[in-house]
Amino acid sequence: MRPEAVAAVIDGMARWANPSSPHAEGRAARRALEEARARIAKALDWDGEVILTGGASEALGIALRGAGRYETIVTTVEHDAVFRVAEGNNRIHVGGDGLVDTRDRSWLLAALDPLEATDRFVIQSANSETGVLQPLDVIDARRREDWIGRRITLLADCSQSAGKLPLPPADLIVVSAHKLGGPPGIGALLVRDLSLLTPTGGQEQGYRGGTENLPAALGFAAALEAPRDWFDRAVALRRDLDAVVRGNGGEVIADASPRIATIAAYRLPGRSAAAQLMRLDSAGFAVSAGSACSSGTLKTSHVLGAMGIEAKAASEVIRVSFGWTTTADEVERFAAAWKAMA
Repeated sequence: MRPEAVAAVIDGMARWANPSSPHAEGRAARRALEEARARIAKALDWDGEVILTGGASEALGIALRGAGRYETIVTTVEHDAVFRVAEGNNRIHVGGDGLVDTRDRSWLLAALDPLEATDRFVIQSANSETGVLQPLDVIDARRREDWIGRRITLLADCSQSAGKLPLPPADLIVVSAHKLGGPPGIGALLVRDLSLLTPTGGQEQGYRGGTENLPAALGFAAALEAPRDWFDRAVALRRDLDAVVRGNGGEVIADASPRIATIAAYRLPGRSAAAQLMRLDSAGFAVSAGSACSSGTLKTSHVLGAMGIEAKAASEVIRVSFGWTTTADEVERFAAAWKAMA
């Protein structure tokens, strides 16, 4: 967490009151909550609605609630949180580069059900395991083409990219606070038109239940307002480490694809990801295999499988993340550890 976010959470704890209570303390908390919401929108350069959630997974659930009203289309490399709420819906495949092929209309046309009038297309901005950046500007242009009167709503999962890269053009955008230096347990669903959602009653204009988390909202806003110059440093650090991996027996997954600077996936042939994790952990490096959101499991990544990487090779891939605290010295020491493994 950013120190600014930690301080904001502590301040929110110290003056906590239920923002939905009608008394003076509750009204003051409501004002602080709405100010935090406005700060979040401003920092993200978003002029639509901001629904605060318990994180990205809940935001996805709210966005896809009532999916029986429409057809949901997802790519084969989405986060497990998407598949849990969009199970059984149409899939769009990616190539070996991890990208959706947008050269013509066939990639989306094949997924459309001619009997449905409305479709919801869910796609990541940056993949959480490989860092691959999908061409959302091209996808946005394609979905606006004439589809015989059909409306295709674009839901962009920007959990990994929000606060680091500009938001893409989309109707619904998912944001996670802890991915950008904010507190865990809070995120947001950015909504262009509330009619796209199914209300359930409760808080957040009727789209979410539960007491509003004022301390976390203040921390979320503070993290977004913190300096972002570290991201340029991460670009250089990731580039340098990529070169070390390539030059010392390793493979950079989706090497030729556009990738966000904060995530890299590396394969070391002949050494399992589990063995790499243990050796690197003993050397003081915290890395992972696959997504970190699967209860600590080391199951083979569905993302790598969707890219056509065989199970044996996929089991030799680790994920390395670069944050605002990552230093050149840490990357140099990691490079030395990689060389020793290789």
